[in-house]
Amino acid sequence: MKQILFWLLLIVCCNVAVAQEIKYISKNNNWDPDSLGNHRVVISINHSDIKIARALIEWRRNDQHPENKDLFVVDSATNKRISNVSVTSISRESCTLYFEPVSGDQKYFVYYLPYKVDRKSNYPNAKYLKPEQTASDDWLQSINNTINVENAKVDCIESINAINSFYPMEVIATKAEIDNLIHQNAGRSYLVFPEDRLHSIRMKHDLPQRWIIRGMRNVFADKTVKGENFAYQLGIFPVTKDLKDVKITFSALKNKSGKVIAAKVMSCLNTNGVDFRGDDFNHSVDVAKGDVQAMWCLVNIPSTTIAGTYEGSVTISAKNAENTKIGVRLTVSNAIAVKGGVNEPREQTRLTWLNSTIAQKNEVIKPYIPLLVKDNSIALLGRKVILDKTGFPKNIETYFTPEMTSFATEAKQVISSPIELKVENGSGVEQWQSKGITFTETQPGTVKWTAINTTADLQMDVSGSLEFDGFSSYTVKVTALQDVNLNDIRMEIPFNKDAAKYMMGLNLKGEKRPDHYEWKWDVAHKSQDGAWLGDVNAGLQYSLRDENYVRPLNTNFYLQKPLLLPSSWGNDNKGGINITENGSTVLVNNYSGSRSMKKGDVLYYNFTMLITPFHPINTDFQWATRFYHKYDNIDTIKATGATVINIHHGTPINPYINYPFIAHDAMKAYIDEAHKKGLKVKIYNTVRELSNSAYETFAMRSLGHEIYSTGKGGGYSWLQEHVGDDYIAAWYVPEVRDAALINSGMSRWHNYYVEGMNWLVQNVCIDGIYLDDVAFDRTTMKRIKRVLTQDGHPGIIDLHSANQYNKSDGFNNSGNLYMEHFPYLNRLWFGEYFDYEKNSPDFFLTEVSGIPFGLMGEMLQGGGNPYRGMIYGMTNRMPWSDNADPRPIWKVWDDFGMKGTKMIGYWVENNPVKTNTPEVLATIYKKDKAALVSVASWANDDVNIKLLIDWKALGIAPSKAIITAPAIKNFQPAASFNNGQDIPVQKGKGWLIIIREK
Repeated sequence: MKQILFWLLLIVCCNVAVAQEIKYISKNNNWDPDSLGNHRVVISINHSDIKIARALIEWRRNDQHPENKDLFVVDSATNKRISNVSVTSISRESCTLYFEPVSGDQKYFVYYLPYKVDRKSNYPNAKYLKPEQTASDDWLQSINNTINVENAKVDCIESINAINSFYPMEVIATKAEIDNLIHQNAGRSYLVFPEDRLHSIRMKHDLPQRWIIRGMRNVFADKTVKGENFAYQLGIFPVTKDLKDVKITFSALKNKSGKVIAAKVMSCLNTNGVDFRGDDFNHSVDVAKGDVQAMWCLVNIPSTTIAGTYEGSVTISAKNAENTKIGVRLTVSNAIAVKGGVNEPREQTRLTWLNSTIAQKNEVIKPYIPLLVKDNSIALLGRKVILDKTGFPKNIETYFTPEMTSFATEAKQVISSPIELKVENGSGVEQWQSKGITFTETQPGTVKWTAINTTADLQMDVSGSLEFDGFSSYTVKVTALQDVNLNDIRMEIPFNKDAAKYMMGLNLKGEKRPDHYEWKWDVAHKSQDGAWLGDVNAGLQYSLRDENYVRPLNTNFYLQKPLLLPSSWGNDNKGGINITENGSTVLVNNYSGSRSMKKGDVLYYNFTMLITPFHPINTDFQWATRFYHKYDNIDTIKATGATVINIHHGTPINPYINYPFIAHDAMKAYIDEAHKKGLKVKIYNTVRELSNSAYETFAMRSLGHEIYSTGKGGGYSWLQEHVGDDYIAAWYVPEVRDAALINSGMSRWHNYYVEGMNWLVQNVCIDGIYLDDVAFDRTTMKRIKRVLTQDGHPGIIDLHSANQYNKSDGFNNSGNLYMEHFPYLNRLWFGEYFDYEKNSPDFFLTEVSGIPFGLMGEMLQGGGNPYRGMIYGMTNRMPWSDNADPRPIWKVWDDFGMKGTKMIGYWVENNPVKTNTPEVLATIYKKDKAALVSVASWANDDVNIKLLIDWKALGIAPSKAIITAPAIKNFQPAASFNNGQDIPVQKGKGWLIIIREK
């Protein structure tokens, strides 16, 4: 009896092990997915006069609860839906359905994931249709009569295109197959499935049928070439318990001659790597019982490897389970991979980029100069920091002229006395005893120092650094030397009033700084942890942090990953900031409130600072560099007078968002043609979301939430059907059906991003990038600038942002949010929802123009206000707005000869040309014996003004002066004015007036 049962079981097991596959076919977008879905079963009937057809579909679906989703049966000849359909059983494994054929000898389509979606939205959410009964009652009764039922044949399963196909890695194994597999491997805590690099493990909660058909293997074998960045996978499947801390250990691979591929060139992407800062890390991987975890193994084959077959092993271990050894056999051919094979990303050769340290060394980037340390002072481009013995700044000086076009000989003081961290107890403010600073690093790009300060109760360890662009970072560790009750720990920044004219941040738009201001933490709703206070030629941005700081999400997604309240500064919401003006000092008091500390307790009062401006303004770049923000015929673009083409995503040569590697041949051809015709080309490529077309999508999904953010899922159908759950759906382009996922923030994807930029410069010859908001930090920005400007490449970077001052973005200011990137930008484009009509000149100056930071900008929303824009040297961007065309103003620039002019803004106290009306401002562009005067009104009504001209400062003899206004299409009529004559200015408008000597 036992023998009979054994043979029966063996027969069942064999049948399960050789389960038959349905044929899967990828079509070429043959139907409308947004009404029928992305998948269909093709069935056929080979008999005429059939009234009822029965189909058994073993579809092996990876989605949950198919019983809650509708399906359509459609006649292939007419594309008409059949109403008499009945589903008698349905599961993820199979479905039995009956339907009424329209005729015999016909094919029918069963669309089994139909959905509806708003195609107009760039953030769509596919809604899968619920089952509904469309069959008549009479017909439903008739299906019980099996005499006239014909079994329909399943011919194949089709996906609308290749990227939507489930085959083979998302075709699930059945429960019986998995149970049999576990039974065959009884006694093992987990099973390991070696898999090649071309079949990314996709499903987290299911085994693919592919592994059942192939059977268990204890050896992984594949082919590679010399110098290739080779990769393979190990699928870990716990069957008896959760696995803790899964590790992968590699042995060397040896051939028969004793040649070796050393273990040191092997690594596991999931457990080891190099982070975006260039630091090595180890990561613990746990796997829940019944789940599948892909472990991606990298082997960087040395280019000197001798051809042959190399054998070794890889050992999988866990803290709470037995070890498993899998053999590895790699056959290396005589071919040599070019640059690791990265030109073949389908082969997953770029996964090694995730651990790249390219351009990580903090080398000085032009126009910046090496840092110079003398005594306790550190000099950098246009600025100087003098350190106090506590380690905090004693003085901060800037050397920029008010015009921001050159350097001044005399310093402007940013602070009026040293920055201090004050500790107050019941007896008053404790006095720090300081041992002075010790420089620990003095490199051209970075200077670091430490200082130890003590009181009777506390020790304050200060570690500071300053970089060549003006960024300073402080780690301030406060340790209790005994139990202590404190009234407050606060940092006081005493700004010089002349260097704190404007303010941006802490719930304020860019505006004149108020005399008194109060602010409290609200990280759940507001992305606010600091502010910028400054004037055009001097200022300081600072941010308050602790040791747990993590960069939040931005641009519509702040509320899904907000700031963490710093335990030191926030102090359970006791902390806050107040600003008061007293004489020549503006005191910014960053307080944390009362608290108790036990002996040995540690708090981190960390903060960062940016000293502004970063460099003088390059006005000639503004006049000569004219962006055309659209993919178009190159001759058409050249004829407009534009000089740089911005190629957005969703275009034929850059179809997929933030993944410009698929149509790169077409992109290269386009750029080559542009270069021949004297134009430069920049491409849209940033970090925040990533196209689902990325070859590495599922390899990176295997890393948990390192690269992709956690979230509620949803979004476009591809995301729901292939990613499944636990993600944030991002931008969608319906024209190319590009569905993106939100990145998690700071991650190894930034290493890949820098490597990708490097590849694009070297292989596609891009001239720069267009950034649509930024989700990476300044370290990555510096690396990007280095690779973009290598070997003399122009490396032009312009940054666009919609106004971030709203609920979804956490009420931050775009300028404040992205200021850490400003040192490496060439232009700003701020942006959607920036109001150019109702906002003040101070808002234009601080939040839009870029001038206080050494930049210039352009306008976007509604084409901008051309009159007000020219006060700051801005136009709108061609051909983005139908409401405005910058070419008439470009023509004025060319006719006047703007190159070499000196921009003297209304913000300059001794501006040679002013108006007699405070609400009407004037900026001049001065050259020898001539000036272009831009006049713009913020008055509430039409007004008449007079120009108040300092002729001596202007360098023009008034008796020889000619004052004219050239005719400018859609801007102003031609006019002539006499010295002192009233000039009419309409509300919200202005003039471009030329003053020149006869």
